[in-house]
Amino acid sequence: MQVQRTPATNRPDIPPQFPGGAEALGEFFALNVQYPDAARVKHITGSVLTTFTVEADGHLSNATVVKGLSPECDAEALRVLALLPAWKPATRKGVAVSVPVQLPVPFADSSILEFEKSKTKVKFE
Repeated sequence: MQVQRTPATNRPDIPPQFPGGAEALGEFFALNVQYPDAARVKHITGSVLTTFTVEADGHLSNATVVKGLSPECDAEALRVLALLPAWKPATRKGVAVSVPVQLPVPFADSSILEFEKSKTKVKFE
C-alpha cells in the first residue's frame, strides 16, 4: 500500500503522517475494512483509490473516491476514511499546512489481505 500526495504548488517540507506510521495505517484498515458481501460473492478484489485533505489541524476532509471497485466497496472505503483519527499534519517551513492525499483502501478476502500484508511494505512518500 502506498500513500501519495497529489501534486500541489506549495509542497510541504514534511508530508502528513498517520499516527503510528504506515504499519499502523495498514493495521487500521485490517481491523476496520469490512469486505462487502456483494463484492465477496462476485470475487471483487483490489483497492479503492481515494483522495482527501489532511487539514492544518490534522483532521481529514473532502474524502472522495477517485477510482472505485464497486458501489459497495466505494461506500465502505468512504465509511472507513470517516473513522480515521487525526493525522500529524504536513508542514512547510515549520508551519502546519493543508495537503491533499491519495490513499488506496484495500479490499480482498481476509486470507489474501494477511498474505499481502506479510509480503508488502507500506510506505509514505
